[in-house]
Amino acid sequence: MADAAPDVAAPLFAQLAADPLAAHLGITLEQVRPGYARAGMTVGPQLLNAVGTAHGGATMALLDVVHAAVSNSHGTVAVAQDVHTEFLEPGRPGDRLVAEGVEVHRSSRTAVYRIEARAQDGGLVAAALARVFRTDRPWPVAEESA
Repeated sequence: MADAAPDVAAPLFAQLAADPLAAHLGITLEQVRPGYARAGMTVGPQLLNAVGTAHGGATMALLDVVHAAVSNSHGTVAVAQDVHTEFLEPGRPGDRLVAEGVEVHRSSRTAVYRIEARAQDGGLVAAALARVFRTDRPWPVAEESA
């Protein structure tokens, strides 16, 4: 990917990564650039459901962290309107799940993102199509670094 945009400015990345629920679940934001974000989490015992696989809520939280980061990656506040998720394979105890989100469409008021979570073997665990409403408000750090 030689034409990939550079990562977002460090202050914006820090704000996007400062998610208390993500920290509680062990989700780590790894990379954010305009129109792209990646985060990961390890499926530990605290993230399992009653049948012993990754809880759908934990998997969805990973997708949502990526959704928040990618949709706010342009430095303008965006808020979720809809997330449609397909759970395809269960995450297993000890799996390292990595979710990547890419911008599919962006207008002045809305944007759509495709987000996929994969296990370390490359298997697709969940896929989401997500939409946001884009506000006119810049992130405070984006204003300061402009």
